[in-house]
Amino acid sequence: MTTLTQQQLFDEVETLPIELKTKMIDKLLSSINPIKKSIDDLWIKEAIKRKKQIDFGETKLIDGEEVFRKIGLKFNA
Repeated sequence: MTTLTQQQLFDEVETLPIELKTKMIDKLLSSINPIKKSIDDLWIKEAIKRKKQIDFGETKLIDGEEVFRKIGLKFNA
């Protein structure tokens, strides 16, 4: 197996198609911060709960631009 220098590796990555780069990024990020299924399950449960609240009119939605205006940020879509 050939050993690449860091710069050679970066140069090789630059030549790859975007689809392969994004897969590599996912793998690298997963190796740094492994997916914790229990946390993902909690977020899914929370998202479902919030969607139900929206569907049943139990919560008031605020437009994103309004939120950014209130906190003093400019929003450019």
